[in-house]
Amino acid sequence: MKTRKFLQIILSILSILILLAACSPAATEAPVTEEESMAEEAPAAQEEAPPAEEAPEPVTISMLGPANENDMLMVQALTNAYTALHPNVTFDIEVAASGGSEVDNLVKTRLATGEMNDIFYYNSGALLQALNPSETLVDLSNEPFMDNIDDSFKPTVSQNDGIFGVPVGFASGGGILYSKPIYEELGLSIPTTWEEFEANNEAIKDAGYAPVLQTFGDTWTAQLFVLADMYNVAQAYPNFAEDYTNNKAKYADSPETMAGFSYLQEGFEKGWYQEDFATTLFSQGQELIANGEVAHWAMGTFVMPGIAANYPDKVVDLGYFGLPGPEGTTPGTTIWMPLAFYAPKTTEHTDVVKDFFAFVASTAGVDAINAEVLPSGPYLIKGATLPDDVAPFVNDLNSYIEAGNAYPALEFLSPVKGPGLEQICVAVGTGQMTAEEGAAAYDDDVVKQAQQLGLPGWDN
Repeated sequence: MKTRKFLQIILSILSILILLAACSPAATEAPVTEEESMAEEAPAAQEEAPPAEEAPEPVTISMLGPANENDMLMVQALTNAYTALHPNVTFDIEVAASGGSEVDNLVKTRLATGEMNDIFYYNSGALLQALNPSETLVDLSNEPFMDNIDDSFKPTVSQNDGIFGVPVGFASGGGILYSKPIYEELGLSIPTTWEEFEANNEAIKDAGYAPVLQTFGDTWTAQLFVLADMYNVAQAYPNFAEDYTNNKAKYADSPETMAGFSYLQEGFEKGWYQEDFATTLFSQGQELIANGEVAHWAMGTFVMPGIAANYPDKVVDLGYFGLPGPEGTTPGTTIWMPLAFYAPKTTEHTDVVKDFFAFVASTAGVDAINAEVLPSGPYLIKGATLPDDVAPFVNDLNSYIEAGNAYPALEFLSPVKGPGLEQICVAVGTGQMTAEEGAAAYDDDVVKQAQQLGLPGWDN
């Protein structure tokens, strides 16, 4: 009995304890300090950031730049744009004191003594060969950016298997500047063969205009029919430049190679030239073609900036086409190449120089020039575009290059050029020599110069 009562008391106590536990408030947490509260609200600590990359080391690239103001504008446009992208690179541009033979001698001396600047601005073509680029210059032939350069330019900066330069600026064409108003008045079409050009000239002559402008008062201008025909010569004789350099080919060898001399003779005999053509000066010729007093001028497009400066309203009246060749040839043009940038093997900044060259050989480089200089010829960079306000003749010339129908003038492929060509051309163009005599005379004229250069095959 007592035992049962004791158990009842124990159970009653347990029941009361359970009831009290259920009714009691939850256990309170310890008060949170302000510091702990802020710590909880703060985001988790970030992982430690890796150290920032070190800025590229400053580099100064020395450059032997151009002597003339127009070319310097292009060079500065390129260097300024590159520096904007690469602030660590500074260009120290030395202005060549003058042009011509003084620059030639300066470049040769610095290369020979190992004192050449990191980059130098110099001719493409025959003058480059005299520098022995295979031994003195950085070979760019395996650089990816060379794919951006028009193939017509590469032979002019090549020796053996190497390619050594990137073009700066524009090409110019050697062919025919023509009066668009005369062509429109007479309903003439652009000739694609020499026979069509002959027919146009006769129609122009019958209408009372002088078909062809000659400015023999400045004898250098007499050479253009010969020099500008190189595109057509190369179509008939693809290896002419190489064989000519090695004394295995002559101008007088065939009708195709002497055609330029024949054109001079034909123009004289058929009365295509304007009155007083033998004494007309180059400056007077610019006025005649600008004012539509003559229909054609065998000339390079490099004359157009001068015409634009003196006769700005007449530029739109002038067009351009390549010197027509015989039946069966694809119409095209001979071109004069721009100068180029080169790097000597002695430069200590080859990687930076090559990166700058890649910029020059890109559309970004072209855009940099366009922003500062109005081009007077097409670029030789693939994908390059010309400004909308470019003169119409530039688009005429560019159409040949874009179609792949362009070929360098012989002076960019061969170091052989005699001093007497302009006088010989005047003699043929004034009836003092036949085309055959003129071509043979010029073949003789180049012998001494080729021997002075020490070219193989010219000893006899």
